Amino acid sequence: MNKTWNNFIRGIIKENPVFVMLLGMCPTLGVTSTAFNGLGMGMATMFVLIMSNIVVSLIKPFIPDKVRIPAFIVVIASFVTIVEMLLEAYIPALYEQLGIFIPLIVVNCLILGRAEAFASKNNVLQSIIDGLGMGLGFTLALTALGVTREILGSGSIFSFNIFGENASMMILFILPPGAFLALAYLAALYNRFTIKN
Repeated sequence: MNKTWNNFIRGIIKENPVFVMLLGMCPTLGVTSTAFNGLGMGMATMFVLIMSNIVVSLIKPFIPDKVRIPAFIVVIASFVTIVEMLLEAYIPALYEQLGIFIPLIVVNCLILGRAEAFASKNNVLQSIIDGLGMGLGFTLALTALGVTREILGSGSIFSFNIFGENASMMILFILPPGAFLALAYLAALYNRFTIKN
């Protein structure tokens, strides 16, 4: 149980994909202008990560080494296609906001990295726990970045105005340069409070 708990918590704290390992920077910087976008992209990525970890863990004995990576990409692409269709059908507003970043989940180094480094070497249960921990860490980081940018840039959170209509906000934070600034400060704060000296 202790090993399972460590695998789960590692993805959230010790090896957070965004704040520690700096993986998946394209969607992290590209879609987190609002908290809703960050949460949506995080949840979509977490679903793909968990499902691809399960399948890779199950089919690993049957894949020849020469085609291991292409086989993993096909598995990941299948789940990304499912996510894309579900978002387009049931949450079209989020689908429109995320745009090209949904298909780009296929090449997210976090997902391929976990398939190669963890799921291909461990059993199904451990792969699910790893996917859940890493996915939750990614989702929390994207949501935190989205919340920060939305509050500072537009004075709202999840589209609810918190500072009033006439509040003067720093529009820089909802623009692309603001993503870099917000990420840098959040990563510095995160590492300040989680890394032991």
